[in-house]
Amino acid sequence: MSFSWPWALLSILVIPLIFAIREWARRRRRRAAVRVTSMALVRSALPGRTRWTRKIPAALFVAGLALLAVGAARPQASVPVPQTSATILLALDTSGSMCSTDVDPNRITAAKKAAAEFIESQRGGPRIGLVTFAGTAGLLVPPTDDTKSLLEALDNLTVSRGTAIGQAMLASIDAIAEVDPSVAATGANPRGGGEGHVGAAIVVLTDGANTQGVDPQIAAQEAALRRVRVFTIGFGTTNPAPMVCDNSQFDGGFGGFSRGRFDSGRNPRTIDEPALKQIAQTTGGSYHRAENADQLRTALDALPGSFTVIHQRVDTAAAFAAGGAILITAALSLSLWWNRPRTPTR
Repeated sequence: MSFSWPWALLSILVIPLIFAIREWARRRRRRAAVRVTSMALVRSALPGRTRWTRKIPAALFVAGLALLAVGAARPQASVPVPQTSATILLALDTSGSMCSTDVDPNRITAAKKAAAEFIESQRGGPRIGLVTFAGTAGLLVPPTDDTKSLLEALDNLTVSRGTAIGQAMLASIDAIAEVDPSVAATGANPRGGGEGHVGAAIVVLTDGANTQGVDPQIAAQEAALRRVRVFTIGFGTTNPAPMVCDNSQFDGGFGGFSRGRFDSGRNPRTIDEPALKQIAQTTGGSYHRAENADQLRTALDALPGSFTVIHQRVDTAAAFAAGGAILITAALSLSLWWNRPRTPTR
């Protein structure tokens, strides 16, 4: 909690002042006390209260004054607010190693299905764009709320050679810049002076390491300068498995395939986890490891809460003032009720 007018908290000092005046008045009444001959008459005139009930009005009054003092300082609370205008760029690895069958039926099919389920779950929420990368990276679908076009694009994904993670991040930044004026394109100078992060994020799903193009750490710095978070997911296992894709998943320019099998000439089961973790750390995102389809779905489902919910400052002064007024009213009401004149019993 923060305060717009913190100096107003000094008004709490009125509470000990009131108690000091009350104590002074009590002592003065004691000196001016009048002697009576009948104590029974005095007791009958006093209200029937216990020692603790006599303190309740005073306690309520003090609490009410304290709440009013806090309210005068204009307190502000940070509350989570859903942000439907957020933008998410899914950058999916379509390198040849995504044909590995360590994830049933293969990595590319499992990734497409998990991405489709994620897109379906975000209907009516943030805009989603789709970037794919192998030897190069390209924007497949600009950020949109058209779920159908995103799903159709996913259905037509094909694998190719190479892994250009850094280039995919730069392509994602440019796609975000097209729809979010607060984010500068990669060829422009970032706009400074902002705090926190913009309402856009990049999700990089890869099963390998960068093999060509821009260094991912340089791309991560570009994203950080623009206050765009990058969330990375390392997909697949380290278990040896054949790499098999059906004919519809082959890029026509991808050589080396024979009857749905191929040898990429490198270890397809090496995920550069240190690099992916560093990307996330540099940009304020997070790294997630997914060794099967269920873990991938879990990782994707957990991400929106990190960047589609923002925290806004809300003025809560009215709530404190209302609470203080209620407590003071209750204190005065109880005091008047318990100190009402009583008719002596005969």
